Amino acid sequence: MGSMLDGCTPWPEAFVDRYWAAGHWRGNTLDNLLRDRALAYGPRTALVHGATRLTYAALNRRVDRMAAGFRLLALRPGQRVVVQLPNVPEFVTVVFALMRVGVVPVLCPLSHRAAQVSHLARVTEARGYVGPSTHQGFDHTAMAAGIAAGGPFLRRVFTLEAPGAPSPYGGFTTDPAGCHYFPLGSIDAPPAPALAQSADQVAFFLLSEGGAAAPRLVPRTHNDYAYQARAAAELVSLTEDDVYLAALPAASGFAFGCPGIIGTLSVGATVVLADGPGPAECLPVIERERITVTSVEPATARLWLDALPTVGADVSSLRLLQVGGAPLPRATAERVGPELGCRLQQVFGRAEGPVTLTRPADPDETVLATQGRPLSPDDEIRIVDARGEDVPEGEPGELLARGPYTVRGYYRAPEENARSFTTGGWLRTGDLARRTPDGDLVVTGRVDEVPRRAGHGDPSGT
Repeated sequence: MGSMLDGCTPWPEAFVDRYWAAGHWRGNTLDNLLRDRALAYGPRTALVHGATRLTYAALNRRVDRMAAGFRLLALRPGQRVVVQLPNVPEFVTVVFALMRVGVVPVLCPLSHRAAQVSHLARVTEARGYVGPSTHQGFDHTAMAAGIAAGGPFLRRVFTLEAPGAPSPYGGFTTDPAGCHYFPLGSIDAPPAPALAQSADQVAFFLLSEGGAAAPRLVPRTHNDYAYQARAAAELVSLTEDDVYLAALPAASGFAFGCPGIIGTLSVGATVVLADGPGPAECLPVIERERITVTSVEPATARLWLDALPTVGADVSSLRLLQVGGAPLPRATAERVGPELGCRLQQVFGRAEGPVTLTRPADPDETVLATQGRPLSPDDEIRIVDARGEDVPEGEPGELLARGPYTVRGYYRAPEENARSFTTGGWLRTGDLARRTPDGDLVVTGRVDEVPRRAGHGDPSGT
């Protein structure tokens, strides 16, 4: 795992060998995955947003041309770029284009402001920022300019303008701090030869909030994330005929890869991007695009259920509603099947990696009352007490995890890693959980923040 970025914790070689031998890791980069699917599914619809529809061939061509444009502007392999975009096609093209030139996108929620974004730029030494010029009244470009003026790294700002809006920066400009500004739509050049890359390297960063004062950076490799998205797609029987609605922010791990955008593209199906998760935005889109699978948080699921009689949308195409991100009240869970006419799937997951899900064929009681079982047969789960010792079966405790898509450390955060990871590589999730007699997990809340000694109660060996 020497090809990972400095500051990232690699998987030990014994685990690397195990995950390759099991076929979980296959050595294909995420940008190559899109290239392969463009060859196999060229004329099929890959991406939809409002009236915009892109085929796999067109999407891959846009990614190729944008990647060449980024390369001409001196973005180099291993550098980092903060990406803070709404659910628009440019989010997908930018992320894949950066990966295609070996640049590591830092996926940043649109709601983050200068304090969080400057932290990310400083920790990652980000050379670039991609964001809307303005969004819902907030000037993202001015924020980026302030961050660039305060540090030596950020020197490229790419702005997405609203349709029909002139760029307030009049094309390419440079400010007194030496930061260059480019309209995102101008990043276009004839495609260059493909860059040879290792799937062991970091593909992008997700953010983990988890009660920390500042966002923690979660390095996800091509190998581990391709496996997570592929396994989740297989678990829900995703095929090229499915249509996935990204109702949650595209930068969230849930919408990006559980199976989400990556898993949907991996099978040649269609991704539809919603402007927001509310019923007014999503229910008409479910009818118009014949959505089959989507993922939401519990509060959104309840809003959809409450609004459905008024909106009157035909949601009969929906076959699976994934719900996660917070505890799902039993009363809401029981309404999904009868009122939406689809199967419910409860999902628990973190940006760091461990994902548990109910299965479509599980008994109703399992789906209504648990968060299911781990995604991978090589996921390892422990439930421990405050001393780090395993609790008796069925008792609640802190959930610990490690596996083929669970990271071994945050990026450039040694103190946080000492608190959050054991010396044996187990992630302390900070979540309280218990196991049912059938082996399903019930996540019941968060562990109280108490001081813990690094490595205390750590299991030895593998």
